[in-house]
Amino acid sequence: MKRRHTPIADLLERLNGVDISFYDDTFLNRSLQRRAAETHCETMDRYAALLEESKAERERFMNSLQIHYSEFFRNPLTFAVLEKIILPLMLQKKEQSSRREIRIWSSACAAGQEAYSLAMLLEEMKKTTQDPFNYRIFATDRSGPVVDEARQGHFCEEAIRNVNLKRVNSWFTENGPIYTVKQELKENIDFSVFDLFNEQLSSPPSSIFGGFDLVLCANLLFYYKKEYRDMILEKAGKSLAKTGYLMTGEAERDIVLKYRYQEVYPQSGIFQMN
Repeated sequence: MKRRHTPIADLLERLNGVDISFYDDTFLNRSLQRRAAETHCETMDRYAALLEESKAERERFMNSLQIHYSEFFRNPLTFAVLEKIILPLMLQKKEQSSRREIRIWSSACAAGQEAYSLAMLLEEMKKTTQDPFNYRIFATDRSGPVVDEARQGHFCEEAIRNVNLKRVNSWFTENGPIYTVKQELKENIDFSVFDLFNEQLSSPPSSIFGGFDLVLCANLLFYYKKEYRDMILEKAGKSLAKTGYLMTGEAERDIVLKYRYQEVYPQSGIFQMN
């Protein structure tokens, strides 16, 4: 894929050996301006000089570009549609097929909040349905340390503010200010490192064949340039089962609607391919 560069991106790649040309220009420039302000650089030329002079600042800037923020049950409407409509519909379809496993890919899992939120919903479904089923959530991120953090499942009180008290009591162990996800909730989640810009693989190797009933690319697409958004959406489409769903963030609905997807419920951020 041909990569376009801005002058500052060329500078950063030359200095740090890291290609950041896939980031959206607006996001990149906003990040540069924020770091310039925090380092009291009055002009971008001065900040560029600082980047050239300071290895520490280059590392700080590169870290500022890493997208590892998430929340439990982020976008309440989306998760309500998942819980009340999409997941029960998936289970109904499984009852009519020979494959009884629901397969989900959380493609930018950050510290694991998204994957654990889904696991809570599915575990609760298992306790209320008469027909047994299995599920497997493949949770990936491009950062090894972030995946390790997700696998551990330790969260502060502020991080679980969107989790209701019943679920906190059911799925977390409290140890002072830290809440740790119970092992039972981790058993059907496979955490691994995977780069969405890997041009050879369309899904994480641990999933073997893709065939996902749900792929989540939430609050991710708007950080990247159009050609890379298209690459992610194409990869998600190839990984989905025939009647599978794609879930994104609310702010990304217009991006996805311009591709080969249609929203299945208004304002939900949940789509199927046309």
